[in-house]
Amino acid sequence: MTSATANSDTGQRKASPRIDPDSAPLSMQNVTKFFAPSTTALDDVSFAVEESSFTVLLGLSGSGKSTLLRLVNGLHLPTSGRVQVLGRDISATKGGALRSLRRDIGMVFQQFHLVGSMTALENVCAGALGSLRGPRFGLISYPKSVRQSALEQLERVGLADQRFQRADTLSGGQQQRVAVARALVQRPRILLADEPVASLDPESADQIMTLISQIAKEDKLTVLCTLHQVNLAMEWGDRIIGLRQGQLVLDELTANLTTEETMEIYASVSGAGR
Repeated sequence: MTSATANSDTGQRKASPRIDPDSAPLSMQNVTKFFAPSTTALDDVSFAVEESSFTVLLGLSGSGKSTLLRLVNGLHLPTSGRVQVLGRDISATKGGALRSLRRDIGMVFQQFHLVGSMTALENVCAGALGSLRGPRFGLISYPKSVRQSALEQLERVGLADQRFQRADTLSGGQQQRVAVARALVQRPRILLADEPVASLDPESADQIMTLISQIAKEDKLTVLCTLHQVNLAMEWGDRIIGLRQGQLVLDELTANLTTEETMEIYASVSGAGR
């Protein structure tokens, strides 16, 4: 399946946006990523996303979704092709310029990646470390402005009352809220969410997706979110990009898709590699 053009409210097809990759906040042009000795994680992938859009990456485990996110934040470099983020070619961005770019890219992980022995507030403050010099030991070592910003973000995710609670005593859904607040405290322009609800129960998953979507709209964030759940992708994504064995097999506005069409991403897959 490729780009089509349907508006479920009017019955007419809605054209997929044509986006200039050079002016898009995030784009990939003919990107291939190879891992020795014989794994092709991404195979000639091209797309560009609109500013302030919510794009969902769908695909089986091993389809290349996580590798794609790591290319966006510079943890991996493409074997060939071009990854461009906020006007910068990732492969050509080094040192301080790369650190500066990463401050504009927030990250939310499946397993939260919190420090369990630290309070919720200190975990959120840690999101500002990229803009601070030197290590920090304890909450009081962060500037007052950072602590205030962290508290404001915890209020946004509904956890201000738990700010002094150890992270490892919070529920899974609460820990992911802390992780979202930690990403937001760095004031990103792009938010990458790697399976942010995979380890949560359905109710908590819906709450987290609602939260990310609401904040993305408020802050005009460009979101790239990997998911397994087609129902969540259809509900929250403006656009769905499907990967199968490293290849792009679907790129379409959600309004133009049915659940059955989206499920075809998972059809006839055997021997997928990471």
